[in-house]
Amino acid sequence: MSTRYPFTAVVGMDDLRLALLLNAVSPAVGGVLVRGEKGTAKSTAVRALAELLPVVPVVAGCRFSCDPASPDPGCPDGPHEAGPGAERPARMVELPVGASEDRLVGSLDIEKALAEGVKAFEPGLLADAHRGILYVDEVNLLHDHLIDLLLDAAAMGFSHVEREGVSVRHAARFLLVGTMNPEEGELRPQLLDRFGLTVEVAASRDPEQRVEVVRRRLAFEDDPAAFAARWAGEEAALRGRIVAARALLPQVVLGDAELLQIAATCAAFEVDGMRADIVMARTATALAAWAGRTEVTSEDVRQAALLALPHRRRRSPFDAPGLDEDKLDETLEQFKGEDPEPDPEPDGPDDGGPGDGGPGGGGPDGGGIPPQGDGPAPEDVPAPEEAPVPEPAPQKAGAGAGSGERAAVKAAEPFRTKVLSVPGLGEGAAGRRSRARTEHGRTTGSVRPRGALTKLHLAATVQAAAPHQKARGRTGRGLVVRRDDLRQATREGREGNLVLFAVDASGSMAARQRMSAVKGAVLSLLLDAYQRRDKVGLVTFRGRDAEVALPPTSSVDAAAARLEQLPTGGRTPLSAGLLKAHDVLRVERLRDPSRRPLLVVVTDGRATGGRAAGDPVALAARAARLHAAEGTASVVVDCETGPVRLGLAGQLARELGGTAVTLDELRADSIAGLVRDVQAGQAGHAAQATRRAA
Repeated sequence: MSTRYPFTAVVGMDDLRLALLLNAVSPAVGGVLVRGEKGTAKSTAVRALAELLPVVPVVAGCRFSCDPASPDPGCPDGPHEAGPGAERPARMVELPVGASEDRLVGSLDIEKALAEGVKAFEPGLLADAHRGILYVDEVNLLHDHLIDLLLDAAAMGFSHVEREGVSVRHAARFLLVGTMNPEEGELRPQLLDRFGLTVEVAASRDPEQRVEVVRRRLAFEDDPAAFAARWAGEEAALRGRIVAARALLPQVVLGDAELLQIAATCAAFEVDGMRADIVMARTATALAAWAGRTEVTSEDVRQAALLALPHRRRRSPFDAPGLDEDKLDETLEQFKGEDPEPDPEPDGPDDGGPGDGGPGGGGPDGGGIPPQGDGPAPEDVPAPEEAPVPEPAPQKAGAGAGSGERAAVKAAEPFRTKVLSVPGLGEGAAGRRSRARTEHGRTTGSVRPRGALTKLHLAATVQAAAPHQKARGRTGRGLVVRRDDLRQATREGREGNLVLFAVDASGSMAARQRMSAVKGAVLSLLLDAYQRRDKVGLVTFRGRDAEVALPPTSSVDAAAARLEQLPTGGRTPLSAGLLKAHDVLRVERLRDPSRRPLLVVVTDGRATGGRAAGDPVALAARAARLHAAEGTASVVVDCETGPVRLGLAGQLARELGGTAVTLDELRADSIAGLVRDVQAGQAGHAAQATRRAA
């Protein structure tokens, strides 16, 4: 068995360690979502927590880890009689990103169920994680339907498996921990709300602390056993403190004054629903137990708010998580009770609250887990979209349009768009944009299963087995079913696409009001892409060349930040922008061939230069035909304004085999009605190609 890195040897990461320990004390808090950049020891800290949890008493031989003191009456391996059982260490089960639904919840042997009426159930990861930790690395990359199953089980405390009328239910209570890098995409707000606490982690900028991280990591890799032995005392002390806090937890009193502060705080920050109030109450109670106290204080409420509310404040993917701590303090002071503040020292022996250097306080270096709020809060660091936007520099007299570079302008307010979809039937990752063959959705037919059967088509299976019953010697009521009779249901749902934006940032687009409207329109489409679970990419072109401002990613907030900072000016290398987009799509087809692209070109259609020699308009038309030849669905957002219109964007759309929509129509919230459709545009392109061939 491999040796894990000790929890008490983790340097810094105070908020993360505190959040994990509070969930170890009170699993009812609801788990932890850890957000942070890559390489910040998120996974290391989570895996180390499992070694601190107390041993788990279980019924011997039960695959579902029933408690011998109160076994689950509905356990599939039961019934069990109450009595002494065995003990095993607490488990930490990891859910891989590519896991199937059957691997998560378990699977039934359909053939036995149909032929013999036997519930032959193979437990999944939810059963393995019962009474332990379920760890999901890169939880934001997990398919939505798996996240739904996971969070439903975490909320209800049991897992229910249904397969064509045959059902199995078993207990599934676990500490849920998810980690994610926000640069790779966000979770939906509904799913964020299901995590009890959230913490933001980042690598320390203190050179001494970074040196200590490297020193400890190298020592661990050189001799894991010796390194773990060095920290064994601190680990044992912290484990004992968790046990003591668990025992004290039922005695902790949450007074009316503190409960009023919790409700007032949630109301002041306008969080949706009541889950935040409940999580804050449980977190504040766990904080008091962790500190050795039997009464919740205002400071406990404050720390609970900083852990439980930031991710519930987000209204869109472009909002940075965080809380206004001044507003929090004002609210707590306003609803503070009349009773004098309790002694900040714990009632128990002076063995330390979070961060006092007591047991579990970080080991020989004296680093502990200080109260939340000592370091800089997330909102102290301005988000990219909050940076002040300078006014564009005035043009020199006599300078022609399109010369020089102008500063970035802020985007107009985003608005709701209708659906842009890719024609045909795809087979990409589950999403909400275009039609596709998926594992979930309406049943459209049946096929013979190629591998493991996941979705049985019952009528087709019975129809396949029925003609052979006499030959198979059927005598009883049961249907004699063999493997060759089984039929897999084919289903149609929705997929996510790759939406690649090619944005013209040249001088002809640089009018401040127009560029603000363009950015607002693209921001609206980015928000739509977020809601429909798409990947997005951003190509910009101006001056003499084009660049990939953002490679395809699931992080639409990163795309919004790049868009906000986009300067304008120079000539219009339209062909360079289209060729760069073509290169991006070519690489993405190799990486993810099942994800279909949608190209959105935002331009006025003018082509006035670039590095390539030749007529810019002809070069742009040739580049557009490359996309059309590969069948790339495309939309051109025509940004041309003024009483006289040249219609160049419409010509570009025809070369792309797509559809053009004016900026005014786009801002009128009618884009998808005018894109009506990309399929019609492609049909027109096919007819055009036929005429050319003739």
